[in-house]
Amino acid sequence: MTGASSAGRFLIVRLGSLGDVVHAIPAAAALRAYQPGSRVDWLVDPRYVELLRLVPGIEPIAVDPRGGALTLLRTVGLLRRRRYDAAIDLQGLYKSAVLARLAGARVTVGFPRAHLREPGARVCYTRTEDPGDAQHVVHKNLALLRAVGVEAPRAEFPLQVPETPAAGDVRRRMGGPFAVLNPGAAWPNKRWPAERFGAVAAALRRAHGWRSLVLWGPGEEALARGVVAAAGEAAELSPPTTVTDLLSVARHASLVVSGDTGPLHLAAAVGAPIVALFGPTLASRNGPWSPHDVVVARTDRCECLYQRQCRRTGAASGPGPCIDDIGVDDVLQAVERRLAHG
Repeated sequence: MTGASSAGRFLIVRLGSLGDVVHAIPAAAALRAYQPGSRVDWLVDPRYVELLRLVPGIEPIAVDPRGGALTLLRTVGLLRRRRYDAAIDLQGLYKSAVLARLAGARVTVGFPRAHLREPGARVCYTRTEDPGDAQHVVHKNLALLRAVGVEAPRAEFPLQVPETPAAGDVRRRMGGPFAVLNPGAAWPNKRWPAERFGAVAAALRRAHGWRSLVLWGPGEEALARGVVAAAGEAAELSPPTTVTDLLSVARHASLVVSGDTGPLHLAAAVGAPIVALFGPTLASRNGPWSPHDVVVARTDRCECLYQRQCRRTGAASGPGPCIDDIGVDDVLQAVERRLAHG
């Protein structure tokens, strides 16, 4: 493998999802810091190219595995012409491992079988690196870089985020310190009830004088409006936002309250104070990485860990998702603990 004195050519493969792409940014940053003159390309879902363009020195290469054979062949041809020293698969799926191997790099790096979501992907790697006792996915990704000579790097998120018009509009409307509430999530069992988010917004208004901005993504506007309705005058609906808008808004927020979903991880990447609500996923693996941020979790009661659908009986006839066991007072106490850190 190339040494620190020579420029290398690296390919990162992490196609999605949004939160996972955020969690892989420190690995890309560590490669650049290790060899400042190196080329670091990143094979990613087209939806997340916008985010990676905010990372200096990284070139995103959009690929949609569902885009058809001709599109994939063209992408593979591009990759092979770049003659990478190493292709590093941070995803651990068959599709990501195959793409990493097809890139034709000198070595194809991945996790050992025990750490792969799809263990059969191991056959595509020519080199593996055991992350050892690393728990958080950020640190697992960084540990994988030992395979190319990068030892014990720090987790850094060198995002260059512009002030966007949407973020400027939010700051003018809020008129001072504000909180961001994100009730949505792709998995239904990651969503905390809208009326409880509304109660948190009302309490923040009473205790701190803050208004809350309620985020929403595709298909989530009705959910966000439910939060605003429950909050009374304490919250308002966010305008439509891009990934860059979310980062720009979050870096000015005094607090972000969210479940385990992309906007939470974007906010953490720009250093926003976080209170994170966890149900069917492990905060130790996927949660905020700042020691000051606070997690409220009911994962110990979860019967559907890392499954999109809850196995517990619906609320009409029994308990609902484990995240529903988190009360408003639990979150408000967590807010005060987080704010005590400044």
